[in-house]
Amino acid sequence: MADNTQLTVTASARDINQAPRKVSLVASLVRGRTVADALTILDYTPKRAALVVKKAILSARANAGHNFRADEKTLVIAELSVVAGPRLKRFRAGARGMAKPYQKKTSHIYVTLAGTAKQRAVKPAAKTAAKEEK
Repeated sequence: MADNTQLTVTASARDINQAPRKVSLVASLVRGRTVADALTILDYTPKRAALVVKKAILSARANAGHNFRADEKTLVIAELSVVAGPRLKRFRAGARGMAKPYQKKTSHIYVTLAGTAKQRAVKPAAKTAAKEEK
């Protein structure tokens, strides 16, 4: 039988309406852990960014299971990066009719999982040879 093959799966969550500095605090909690441990940690993290990071990890896990037939018990977060997205420039009313500029920051989250693929069931050669002879 063939040995299990290593695979990497990616997922991304783009244009998150939260500053990358705040999201990266949550991302550093789960970086390098197994997916099951990371999801447990994020369930009990009292930050708004925990939900977004959790959704990105769940998306990567679903990609691994559906697209690559990965064994979900072996999945590990190989890479979890938070990058600054585009900034929305806005103005707030100030004193004496002035406009005070500010920027709404956004983030991109990129998740890469590493794991092994499940073995496919191989039919015995004797049964297939018997069918061909008939």
